Amino acid sequence: MKWLKKWFYLILLVGMGIIYLTCVDKWQVYAESVQTAKNWYENLRQGDVLLADGAVDSMAEGMADADSDGGDAGGQPGADGEGNGSPDGSGAEGETVESGTQPGQPAGGDTAGVGQMPPSGENGEQGGGPAGTSAPNGESGEPSGENPPAEGPENPPEGSGGQGGDAPSGPAEPKEVAYMTVEDDYFADAVFIGDSRTMGMFEYGGLEETAAFYCSTGLTVYKMFDSEIVPAQNGKITVEEALQQNSFAKIYLCIGINEMGTGTVESFLEAYQEAVDHLRELQPDAIIYLQAIIKVTAERSAQGDYITNEGIAARNEGIALMADNEHVFFLDVNPLICDETGGMVPEYTFDGVHLMAQYIDIWKDFLKSHAIALP
Repeated sequence: MKWLKKWFYLILLVGMGIIYLTCVDKWQVYAESVQTAKNWYENLRQGDVLLADGAVDSMAEGMADADSDGGDAGGQPGADGEGNGSPDGSGAEGETVESGTQPGQPAGGDTAGVGQMPPSGENGEQGGGPAGTSAPNGESGEPSGENPPAEGPENPPEGSGGQGGDAPSGPAEPKEVAYMTVEDDYFADAVFIGDSRTMGMFEYGGLEETAAFYCSTGLTVYKMFDSEIVPAQNGKITVEEALQQNSFAKIYLCIGINEMGTGTVESFLEAYQEAVDHLRELQPDAIIYLQAIIKVTAERSAQGDYITNEGIAARNEGIALMADNEHVFFLDVNPLICDETGGMVPEYTFDGVHLMAQYIDIWKDFLKSHAIALP
């Protein structure tokens, strides 16, 4: 009889639990975990990446900010989240700028702005300000580290200039670069492609009336060409379509912080190289400037999530190796905005990730002093 009583009480408890979950709790205790699993499945099925900003994946909400358009001050967490906060450091509620528009301008307008196509007659012109003082290339543009020569065949290929096995195999070292200093009009035939950090350049760099900007909160290298962020006459078009319709002499690419929440360094660099190759297909006459991923503060890097300066440095090393210093160049502004910790100077940022408005000029002046003379 004792075992019957035990089974009776067990069945009674289970039944009461089911009645409670069904009639009172409505199974809400499991709703969050079920929705979380559902979101993961949908993102994996659709090929979405886990942005550091939560712009695509709702699960990224709650993660620390890695690329926030409005910043963390009172805003939603995430990389390119549209939170409140002011990049100028005032602490006032920031105005979110819609991709493809200027602040205060409606989407799809004809004014120059994020994603704005230059006015007729400007595309493809050989722009450039007066040449400044030429300076030999320092560390910028040189790939970090050297690949050790692989063991080659006993007899080198004809024309290698070496005797049996003396000539190292592997890619040739990029040639040194002599950069020049230019004025703002050098960017008249340039397009800036990137995420919210490039949006910061658009909003506070003073080039919004000069250059074209194809940038958007949450943009990643994986979906860069498919993103409808460029204003056109009948709405917005993709970056791919815009690059097919317009010609540029210079392309400035700054992207990569949002991608750190997914994949590996190797998979990111593979996608990045494919993007560079496609840019060259779409704009064969353009000089391409690959900008290093800007580091975060040491404090932000130490938060323990996937946004770390070590991860950024590993990706930057791979990006640097893609430069041939003839058509593709690598520019790294990090030494000018980082301190002895290797992270961004805390006073330069309002959220540990983005430069405040008054420090955007450090970045802009670096680009102006690292320009290539067009042929």
